[in-house]
Amino acid sequence: MAHPKPPPALIGSPDDTELQFYEALQQGDIEKLMAVWSDDEEISCVHPGGPRVVGAGAIRSAFDAMFSNGPINAQPEKVRRVQTHDCAVHSVLEQVRVMTAEGPQSAWVVATNVYLKTVQGWRLVAHHASPGTPREVQEMVEAASVLH
Repeated sequence: MAHPKPPPALIGSPDDTELQFYEALQQGDIEKLMAVWSDDEEISCVHPGGPRVVGAGAIRSAFDAMFSNGPINAQPEKVRRVQTHDCAVHSVLEQVRVMTAEGPQSAWVVATNVYLKTVQGWRLVAHHASPGTPREVQEMVEAASVLH
């Protein structure tokens, strides 16, 4: 008799979901990575320079292909957050460390992660990443204005 798949664990906050997402990338763990995604059919993912990938099966295939080269050493940095009761958007600067013929190198990726609060907790519904440059490390931030 087949055992039913247990329901995904509740994830308490968008930050917890994001932490699990980046841990899964760093470990090359496809099951852990897919556990952070929503069950919604319209989830989407865009990798730097790649097409829009829609749906859990397509997203899983895209990450499986990436993991065939090993784990992805992506570290989230300079996370900017906007959150409501049931939606959170994180703008993330990712430092990705890769091994090259010249030794270890760092690449920068600018990503947006969108989370929704579901009955299973906070889940990723969109990850959109674009190639970055070392200039992204220096953010251009508008100074807060004071209202009188």
